[in-house]
Amino acid sequence: MRPSSGRPAAPAPLVIESSVVEGLPAEGALLLRMSGSLDAHGARAWSDELRGHLEQADRAGLRPVLDMAHVQLGGAAVLRTLSETTRTRTGRPDLIIVRARPGVREAVHLARLTGVQLYATLDEALRELARAASRVEELPAWRSQIADPLRPSYEDLHKEVRALRARVRTAPVIGMAQGVLMVRYGLPDSGSAFRALREASQRFNVPLRVLVSAVVVARPPSGEVWFPGRRCLPVPRLRILARGGRDPRYRRQMIDAVLHEALAVGRSPAGYVQLVDPAVNALTLETHYGCAEAFLDHLVRGRGDGTADAAARTRGCQVSVPDVATDPLLSDECRCALLTTGARALQSIPVLSSAGSCTGVISLHWTDAGHRPTAAQAEALALLASDTAAWLSWYHRSVLLDALEHLHRALTRPAR
Repeated sequence: MRPSSGRPAAPAPLVIESSVVEGLPAEGALLLRMSGSLDAHGARAWSDELRGHLEQADRAGLRPVLDMAHVQLGGAAVLRTLSETTRTRTGRPDLIIVRARPGVREAVHLARLTGVQLYATLDEALRELARAASRVEELPAWRSQIADPLRPSYEDLHKEVRALRARVRTAPVIGMAQGVLMVRYGLPDSGSAFRALREASQRFNVPLRVLVSAVVVARPPSGEVWFPGRRCLPVPRLRILARGGRDPRYRRQMIDAVLHEALAVGRSPAGYVQLVDPAVNALTLETHYGCAEAFLDHLVRGRGDGTADAAARTRGCQVSVPDVATDPLLSDECRCALLTTGARALQSIPVLSSAGSCTGVISLHWTDAGHRPTAAQAEALALLASDTAAWLSWYHRSVLLDALEHLHRALTRPAR
């Protein structure tokens, strides 16, 4: 973070905190949180800073979202700044502004600024994007990288909304990890922390959201070595996941393999895998197949209560729902999402660590009500979950800790 105006007399200088995730697919978002004051004196500096963030979003194919909940002053200065910064954005994604105070909101509304969409909350903005996806409209000149070369499909637009929700949920953890590194290693700004995180993520092929979560929850290092006395662990003996010569160091490959094997064992047309993110203590969607967009959006919203996934995690055993329409385990919202996507029966299998804690859930859907896995299928799914738990434990204690150790060495080396 850096102040846009350095004038000492200005109360609460305006600050833009950027949750930048460079190099991600186009359905991501660049979330800019503002706080402080903006007057005529600071408008020019803020305009230059905002324009720089928007250019960064355009280069990375990210949708810019400006959170103005904590901007104390506004009026003409804000209006002039937004007008100048959006005037040259013809053909680019609209700048979404959320949670603006009444004065700013009214000024933007009356000015009818081209290229600005104003919403009371982020959820309202996302709902409008979802509704827009169902309408046939003139195509914008700018198209996201996930879109068809000629026309964005309904599914593409749903993916964009779903991914934006996921990025918004991840952004606070990224910010926490940046703050931890800045304090721990005396880094000058959040950008330096992000670059170090990104480099370690790419070097060890560890997803950024997994790495930042580990930074937040791991005990802080007390010396030159973050995890002293750690030994190289052999890959665990895997029975089902050992097929096909899969490399256990590649997280995406292994998680996709878990779902592939589960679908084959259960003879299911649809399913998904969720793993527990320790930083937020919640299930996070990792991979899926055959699931409709409406249900995936329900998962990404994080509404865990009233689902078979949550029950399997809490109980630590397989949970079967043979009839989605009548089973009291499901909440009305979850039931509706499942029924509208054609799922009539489901099974959720917890992934349990050696200590008995749930580290993830594998879920399968079937289109015929009354379906239950056979005893042999349930046994094979339990074996697959055991394989998944063993691999995940090894991955966290080897590949992920290697990435953290590298990050620690890289940030302490300049100090020495």
